[in-house]
Amino acid sequence: MANRRRGEVLLDLGGTRYTLCLTLGALAELEDALQAGDLAGLAERFSAGRLAARDLIALLGAALRGGGHDLDDAAVARLPLAGGLEGMADALGEALVAAFGASHADP
Repeated sequence: MANRRRGEVLLDLGGTRYTLCLTLGALAELEDALQAGDLAGLAERFSAGRLAARDLIALLGAALRGGGHDLDDAAVARLPLAGGLEGMADALGEALVAAFGASHADP
């Protein structure tokens, strides 16, 4: 069960339930992976609403690792998207809201 107070969000991919959480470590990982420079740059990038698939892999991977799952980005890229991108995007949006607040929530 996800702990909303800690910013945890549940995501079901291919019949497996995962916990997503954008911890401080996950955000630092994203700054590096996406060459965002700082948290403000990261927030701007996500609020722009134009993300590449590699951005989604980096975001999902960091959120999964922040949620306690030991998956590298290559394993994340192989996860099934049963039901399409919408469910994943919704869960990532919730994780971003938990980390940044409502004004930066649209992946």
